[in-house]
Amino acid sequence: MQAKSKKIFVALLLLGCALVGYFVWLSQRQVEIIAVHQRNNYSDILVKNFPSTDKGKISWWEENKEILKDKYKTPEQASDGFFTITFWLFGDGYKEQGKYDRLCFDDMKTTVNCIDKDAVFSVSSSKNRGTRFTVHDGIYRITQQGEIINVERR
Repeated sequence: MQAKSKKIFVALLLLGCALVGYFVWLSQRQVEIIAVHQRNNYSDILVKNFPSTDKGKISWWEENKEILKDKYKTPEQASDGFFTITFWLFGDGYKEQGKYDRLCFDDMKTTVNCIDKDAVFSVSSSKNRGTRFTVHDGIYRITQQGEIINVERR
């Protein structure tokens, strides 16, 4: 009976280590920007390997917003400073419009210019509300002191 318990313990330990290793690997993958589509003050950024946690998404934005501005010229702000950026998982790539509820990009002159809607994060900024981050289950904003607070839980 003791030998069987040890085998179960070792098997569970190995499984636990494998799971921890997998989650560490997931968290260390680089975000890949596939494309940026711009419509006035609205930007759609197609990504792979986006962080899965709210904190990870906001941290990624804070670390990369200047790179996005320099390399991709986004966000394109209105005269009053307003902008919205939505990050979409690229998933299986561009597809034809065929299926209901796909997001299509008019700036692409091809019939294969749509993606399945899978928004993972958005950033918006305006004079009245400041900078807000929208994630799957809530909204965060930056206070005047630079602190990020949760303002709405869904």
